[in-house]
Amino acid sequence: MSINKALVAQRFAKAGQSYVEHAVIQKQISAQLFEYLKVYCPQSLASVLEIGCGSGNLTHLFQSHFQVEQLFLNDLYDDVEQHFSSVDKINWLIGDIEQLILPQSLDTVISSSALQWMIDLPALLQRIHSALKPNAYFCFSSFGPDNLTEIKQLTGQGLNYVDLDTLRQQLEQQGFEVLFMHQDHKQRYFDHPKSILQHLKATGVTATAKSHRWTKQSLQQFYSDYEQFHDEQGFSLTYHPIYVIARRTA
Repeated sequence: MSINKALVAQRFAKAGQSYVEHAVIQKQISAQLFEYLKVYCPQSLASVLEIGCGSGNLTHLFQSHFQVEQLFLNDLYDDVEQHFSSVDKINWLIGDIEQLILPQSLDTVISSSALQWMIDLPALLQRIHSALKPNAYFCFSSFGPDNLTEIKQLTGQGLNYVDLDTLRQQLEQQGFEVLFMHQDHKQRYFDHPKSILQHLKATGVTATAKSHRWTKQSLQQFYSDYEQFHDEQGFSLTYHPIYVIARRTA
């Protein structure tokens, strides 16, 4: 599926405030990634780039533990800057990370729940590798093929997620040593399929290039079909995070 980055930016900008409230799973993923970062990364870092900083879930945690001299924050749209009023000395890199010139001689590149939106991930991995110092770290979370599987099964809509083994292969091909890799499945439960659609809209993740046009009939069909994903806890929605700690080999 092709990705329209302008639409992605538009949807996330629109969901800017609601994202903070509704992106519960993304917040949990950032917290988990942060725990892995503390294990592997040195506490004092000269320069760090975060790709897809969003509302700052990972950034704020990162800054609570790591001493960073130069922090580069990237996102698609400049509205994200509202979430960082308490953060000093940010170097903003606003725009599509696949098109931007990356800062060089970085100690670490971090990213949480953003790389699944890349059109050419191997090309970006190559550029990240070049931007890092030898033995510097690339630490991120992305999503695997089971992510939002209920939606994909019922509507055919969704991103083409990279699985664990392919991701490892892509990283190694670009000269990274994979130090740690872990995948997980997280379920969120809702009282009605309508709440799931509202949740997805509130977190900006409906930004696929081919917008799904609902009619009254197709919506009712969707609600009816979603019954197969219902149990005593409610209607389930699956998240499939993948966590990676990699290092650029010298």
